[in-house]
Amino acid sequence: MTIIVKNKDTLIFDDFEFKCCVGKNGFSNKKIEGDKKTPRGTFFLENLYFRKDRKTKPPTKLKVIEIKKNMGWCDDISEKVKYNKLIRKIPGIKSENLFRSDHKYNYLVPIKYNWKKTKLGRGSAIFIHLTKNYKSTAGCIGLKEKDLLILLKLIKKNTKIKIL
Repeated sequence: MTIIVKNKDTLIFDDFEFKCCVGKNGFSNKKIEGDKKTPRGTFFLENLYFRKDRKTKPPTKLKVIEIKKNMGWCDDISEKVKYNKLIRKIPGIKSENLFRSDHKYNYLVPIKYNWKKTKLGRGSAIFIHLTKNYKSTAGCIGLKEKDLLILLKLIKKNTKIKIL
């Protein structure tokens, strides 16, 4: 089964339809780092990352990884090897901090966009993460916690997401 992001505020999986939010500047077929657009296409999902100090491990068939204070997601376009990958935060290398003070990354699932043959500057750190108010994102897909927890029960490691 495939998750469908139908438009800027609707995500569908099986018989479930969830309200969601996407990138502030809508969708793009030619994503660029920092453009605040959600990439169009069909992609696999990665693991579930969660804040064990705030949340319990949810029921899911995905591999589950605890977010630690030193974890980041490299968005540094000068880092050929580390770009768009989970890293241990290092001074001098730009990365998205996964251990945030807000709630957004209490649960997150990376979307495997720009993944296998990573192209520098074509976008990184595209996640499904939490939202409280459906405010637009920097390119990710935001869901309310209750909806993300339902989705996590249903999806598997071979589930894809199709962003229209």
